[in-house]
Amino acid sequence: MQRKKNITTDYVFEELSVQMHMLRTVSTYSLAGNCIPTPKESGVHIYDSGTRRFSLPANMKNKIVNNVETNKTSIAAKGAQVATSLLQQRANDVRNNRVNWQSYLQGQMISKEDFEFISLFDNGNVDQRAAMLHDQAGKTQFAKTFFNVMSHIAKDQTLQYILTMLDDSLQEDKSRVELLKQYSKKNKESVWTPFLHLLDRNDRFIVNQTSRIIAKIACWGKDVMDPADLKFYLNWLKEQLVLKGNEYLQTAARCLQMMLRVDEYRHMFVQVEGVATIVLVLDSSKMGFQIQYQLSFCLWCLTFNSTLLERINKQYNIIPILSDLLSDTVKEKVSRIILATFRNMLEKPEERETVQENALAMVQCKVLKQLELLEARKFDDPDIVEDLAYLTEKLQESVQDLSSFDEYHTEIKSGRLEWSPVHKSDRFWRENAIRLNEKNYELLKILVRLLEGSRDPLILSVAAHDIGEYVRYYPRGKNVIEQLGAKQLVMTYLTHEDPNVRYEALIAVQKLMVHNWEYLGKQISQANQEEGPGVVQAKA
Repeated sequence: MQRKKNITTDYVFEELSVQMHMLRTVSTYSLAGNCIPTPKESGVHIYDSGTRRFSLPANMKNKIVNNVETNKTSIAAKGAQVATSLLQQRANDVRNNRVNWQSYLQGQMISKEDFEFISLFDNGNVDQRAAMLHDQAGKTQFAKTFFNVMSHIAKDQTLQYILTMLDDSLQEDKSRVELLKQYSKKNKESVWTPFLHLLDRNDRFIVNQTSRIIAKIACWGKDVMDPADLKFYLNWLKEQLVLKGNEYLQTAARCLQMMLRVDEYRHMFVQVEGVATIVLVLDSSKMGFQIQYQLSFCLWCLTFNSTLLERINKQYNIIPILSDLLSDTVKEKVSRIILATFRNMLEKPEERETVQENALAMVQCKVLKQLELLEARKFDDPDIVEDLAYLTEKLQESVQDLSSFDEYHTEIKSGRLEWSPVHKSDRFWRENAIRLNEKNYELLKILVRLLEGSRDPLILSVAAHDIGEYVRYYPRGKNVIEQLGAKQLVMTYLTHEDPNVRYEALIAVQKLMVHNWEYLGKQISQANQEEGPGVVQAKA
């Protein structure tokens, strides 16, 4: 007997595609009463290697939609059982509160033409609504009526219903977004203005349902969003991600997932510092696994653009954040998307230097150990197995080529300083102190930033120590350190509450002041004896 995978009607309308790993695990699955063979049985699915997803052919999608109607299973009724977000749950309630369009006609708030169209459209099934849009007159009336009722009706409850009906209509047929665009263009108006204005409403359902519609028009239309409107919308989505107590956080993240599938929108998102916002949210311990998955998905989308990929880890240090998530999560889908992101970061860059930097950053963040632990879990998903093997191979190659300075360079850039062997190696500092001048003192500037912003005693201790070693082994190091403002920073830690920080700051200041290194060496040895073993053990 063949196994079946039941996928809800809501999923049909929300995605109309199925993850490849799901399809590979079954021979058939059922959608709205249709037993559909998977790629194991036939070639009816269309596979997109870029997104690693199978999608259903148009004729199969239509058959499923028709069967939903035939079985008298409405979107609302089915959605009430399977709603996965607050917006979907409340949309179910909105659909059940039918609007009395006759009262708006009698109150002269809508025209007779709009009344007749929206009444028929509201009460029709999928086939009947499609038939209403069969000719050009119907297509024009569709856009005209929705724009008219949106602009003439201010009551929150009715506007909620109108937006939900429009969203459902677009979900039934993605090409309908072009009807809205063509009508606006014909009337020399912006298709975005009516919707962007609604983002200022107080009703949170209206705001987020509008955002969902904007994302669909932006992603499903033939032309991309205007730069000014795009910038406004992406900034608005950014604000929603950090809005305190935002009940619709998943909806904002879902819209962002849609937008970042379009390559033209990725550049603007990076330009408005969207990656920094994602990193900020992911770094919060209060985020649930669903938001972790959605925002990691957004980062994964960005890694398909090789130009952006050259920048995002250098500027936003996303590898440490994702490695922490990978270490902590127990959810397979979160692990899957992070592994896919890491793979892109090693596979997609055009510059070999970027690949090497990303690999070293992963090694520094102990990703190899995490891969080893994940391999022990024996995943059935072939994507995860393949990504684990690829990452393990590439990172092991990177470790073999790792020099002591590469190790140090990666550690400093990660911002996660610890007492690794290179910090205490006289040979390392003799050979490499001058290399801290490279790229306009890049590593020294990072050490200074850590001294300015970190509250971790371990990081402060190591940073102060390295400043001192640089001065000790580079003849003109004192001048450089003073110009960067590091001398004053180190001196402020002479009174730090942590004894290890005080000790390393004191030694660094002595190195900045003293010229006789042999004399200073004796002083350091004496200080170690007086401090006793406690401090040394704390540093080890």
